[in-house]
Amino acid sequence: MPLTAHPKAHGFGAVLLRGLLAGLIAGLLSGAFAFTFGEPQIDAAIAIEGASAPPAAPGATADEPLVSRNGQKAGLILATSLAGLALGLLFAVAYTVLRRRLRTPDDTRAALGLALAALIGGVLVPWVKYPPSPPAVGDPNTITQRTISYLAIIVIGLVAVWASVVAFRSLRAGTPEWRRLLTGLGAFLLVVVIGYALLPNIDEVPGTFPASLLWNFRITSLGTSTILWTALGLSFGALTARSNQARPAGKTPATV
Repeated sequence: MPLTAHPKAHGFGAVLLRGLLAGLIAGLLSGAFAFTFGEPQIDAAIAIEGASAPPAAPGATADEPLVSRNGQKAGLILATSLAGLALGLLFAVAYTVLRRRLRTPDDTRAALGLALAALIGGVLVPWVKYPPSPPAVGDPNTITQRTISYLAIIVIGLVAVWASVVAFRSLRAGTPEWRRLLTGLGAFLLVVVIGYALLPNIDEVPGTFPASLLWNFRITSLGTSTILWTALGLSFGALTARSNQARPAGKTPATV
């Protein structure tokens, strides 16, 4: 009898490949958005920082950055593509583990729901507490504290989404939909408010920094993440649905 690949291993490998492809698509789209709308904001912030810096002493040479601005711009699409690949891989694993708990027969809706949960818990909740600032803004001495606090709020945001889903499903059958929604929203807000209260407030933006430039940068950053997760969910769902349609009759998706 000829040797054949184990169906579960083959199915999981196909899911990972779909995650990588969807992540690449999402990374390219979000990178194009960041390059078009985000880079001008960064250039303006760097120009403000340079204008406010004290003049160099006679004979002194200015410190050159390790990577020039042209090099940073050229590597932006590559960076977002690599980030998309990594997130796509993690997304595929999470989708495989949680697929049966998403309670929908539609693969596209399941993928979009998972991407929406990641967007709300991993992006929107941290964005409200610690909105991003241009690279020229911030004290280098507090980078460790800011990094730890940001990672903590990401965990809290994801826990808040999980608590919301658990609370929504905990009510007995027959409960009105509006009561389920309010219960889930209440659980989400409770975890988020507690997390916001426990974590320190960090605001290192100087008062002289243009408010409009800061706001535009933050909105662009949020838009980049929104495009990334939306494109990831749509691409992964479409690829999964197409794979299911191409599967011969009588075959079922492999599960882990």
